[in-house]
Amino acid sequence: MADKRSSKEVLIEVASRLFRIRGYYGVGLKDIIEESGIPKGSLYHYFPKGKEELAIEAINHTKEMVVGEIQREFDEIEDPIKAIQAHIYQLSEVFGENGNLLGLPIGTIAAETYTTSEPIRMACQEAVTDWQSIYVKKLQEAGYSEKRSKDLSIVINALIEGGILLSLTAKSGEPLHAIAEQIPLLLINK
Repeated sequence: MADKRSSKEVLIEVASRLFRIRGYYGVGLKDIIEESGIPKGSLYHYFPKGKEELAIEAINHTKEMVVGEIQREFDEIEDPIKAIQAHIYQLSEVFGENGNLLGLPIGTIAAETYTTSEPIRMACQEAVTDWQSIYVKKLQEAGYSEKRSKDLSIVINALIEGGILLSLTAKSGEPLHAIAEQIPLLLINK
């Protein structure tokens, strides 16, 4: 069966994965071309402004992937504590001895480029805001105040990003598992 993804989609997916694993400066356009199998001319056809333009599309792709993952968990589980825990437990399962490298969703690229590329910084900020808005909505639906929901969404997102980093360095999902276990304490008061 033929792969129905367009060349542009393949470029975005490959760039997204490589940027998550190696960061912006650790990936060259040559790497993306080689790994995608897409000709150089096609890359510049779809992304005439080059690497920065492709990076923004890759960030948006990653953002939508993460939004989908969170939303699936939240649609299945009504209780916000259990839903957030389930999401973090699910993340914890992808780390470990199998060598599955996901990288940070946008942490690496954000840290590398926040002072050198305002368009990339803004795309990263939008991704974080969109992820946090899912937590805010879930918490408000459960009766948490708007301010508390917004504050908790920042804490939850920071815990997850930090947990992913710790899990990568430990090659274990245990840090994320520990974070998931603490979510009830964090969300005890509405």
